[in-house]
Amino acid sequence: MLKSLHLRTLRTALRHCVDLLTWLSFAAGSLAFSQHTGVAPRTWCNPLNLDYAYVRNAEPGVGQHRSTADPAVVTVNGKFFLFATNQEGYWWSDNFAHWQFVKQSFKPNASGDDVCAPGALAMGDTVIFLPCFTDKDTMPLYRMVGSTPGPWTEATKSFPIVTWDPGFFRDDDGKMFVYWGSSNVFPIRGRQIDPAGGFRPVGNEVPLVLLHPDRNGWEQFGEDNTDTTIQPYTEGAWMTKHDGKYYFQYAAPGTEFNVYADGVYVGSGPLGPFTHQPHNPFSSKRGGFITGAGHGSTFPDRWGNWWHAATVVAWIKHKFERRIAVFPAGFDNDGVLYANTSFGDYPQLLATGKRNQAKGGWTGWVTLAYRKPATASSSLPAHPVGHAFDENIRTYWSAASADSGEWLQVDLGHVCRVHALQVNYADEDAMLRGKVMGIYHRYRIYGSENGKDWRTVVEKGRNNQDIPHDYVELMRPAKLRYLRLVNIHVPTGKFAVSGFRMFGKANEPPPAKVIGLKVSRSEQDPRVAEISWRASAGAYAYNLSYGVNPEKRYTDILLHDSTHYTFRGMSVGREYYFSIQSVGEGGAGPAGEVVSTLKKSR
Repeated sequence: MLKSLHLRTLRTALRHCVDLLTWLSFAAGSLAFSQHTGVAPRTWCNPLNLDYAYVRNAEPGVGQHRSTADPAVVTVNGKFFLFATNQEGYWWSDNFAHWQFVKQSFKPNASGDDVCAPGALAMGDTVIFLPCFTDKDTMPLYRMVGSTPGPWTEATKSFPIVTWDPGFFRDDDGKMFVYWGSSNVFPIRGRQIDPAGGFRPVGNEVPLVLLHPDRNGWEQFGEDNTDTTIQPYTEGAWMTKHDGKYYFQYAAPGTEFNVYADGVYVGSGPLGPFTHQPHNPFSSKRGGFITGAGHGSTFPDRWGNWWHAATVVAWIKHKFERRIAVFPAGFDNDGVLYANTSFGDYPQLLATGKRNQAKGGWTGWVTLAYRKPATASSSLPAHPVGHAFDENIRTYWSAASADSGEWLQVDLGHVCRVHALQVNYADEDAMLRGKVMGIYHRYRIYGSENGKDWRTVVEKGRNNQDIPHDYVELMRPAKLRYLRLVNIHVPTGKFAVSGFRMFGKANEPPPAKVIGLKVSRSEQDPRVAEISWRASAGAYAYNLSYGVNPEKRYTDILLHDSTHYTFRGMSVGREYYFSIQSVGEGGAGPAGEVVSTLKKSR
């Protein structure tokens, strides 16, 4: 009996040793493949991984969800300050990978936050901020001095111009201007103000921009610009000065649509007169995982590179469910303003110095799990497992519970080199309202080459941060075929994911050059063109680029599983040039020939 007891004790000790070795193996794997700790990141991925606030009161039948929009980003001493709608504070960052939230009430004696499409301006080391309250009872203008957050003081208790969607601009001579408006009836307006005299108005207000959807197809309302029953809205004024020219930017035609975009007029003064830039919209993202690129702000970094922050559309629970993205931007040698949204929701290289923003910062890593076979510990009938791998943020998979141990697994079909992963959470049965501090996500990602031998790829079991769009760049590429995401903790609702994405390359060449590109512009409506091409073997998507100059095709549309596209975004009287490239798990193929439309007038 004593011998038997010793054997049982020995077996128990050995089992504990095996468990310890297994844990150490996972820990070692995690250290080998997790994101750098204390080391500056090299890449980031849109949408930005911000701790977005929940809406305060969702509409009946919609369900609680996160949202923000209308980013106003300014740069102070190399730091970015990001203000957005209904967040009860703001974020700041040294880069686009890591943001810190600062809780701040801009509406004294009020319950909660009512900042809506705010305006911001950087003047040296000072930030001016106008919250833009929806009830408009009083509108203080705030000031913060220094490149560290706060404290804020009131520059004036009541801003003298009642504004909606304000934008500020300070010229080289010290004169200050405010722009405002959000309407499908009235134009965006501008006016000079005097900062030394309580920001009182100077001179007359000037009407600046109305939409012309009859001339500019991209300004037409609706998903893919298809709704002709509603006059489109213009909003989101922003002014940038470059090389002596004034670039007045505006958003159209509707924040809830994939065609939400920013256009620009160029002038010789801050109140015009302005001319519509031929390359318009300058910021647009119609396809891909997350769409839209409107109501944004254009700003420089410490090296003089330009960037454009914009509103992108999630629309998982509600049409106004939105996120924030940042894209490379710039001015070419002819003074054309552009924002490079090409592969804009794939991993992007962070800038480390002055660079050519027209070439963008895409790493070349492609998504590896699009429509791949997947399994899960459980699934709700309306939210099947395939929705986590369809490259569409508007659909999602949900487990039946929020229990620790619920999991989601994908088979890539073959061993691939995985460089980075992104976990995009969705809200299913969420109960939180407004900005809630102290919430967090915890998870682990395991990987395997054969489906039998697993190692920890990402370890977030002790994470204490709210990371709804968590992006992790691996320290070195991992050779993997199977990946499993395991829940440990979600802050509210069920364990739900709108996109479990892995980026890298398969051991295969990129798909061949696309041939057979045809562009047929409508005789009846020159804003519309039917575009078709031949399928390329091994391609899961096609990147269609276009522009009004054959050498400046600055806008891209990523299209999945298609060899046809109806494009309704052209302007009457302008010729357009198109090219297309295939995208496969081995990378992006070469761009094909450039095909032009014929000039037509109505």
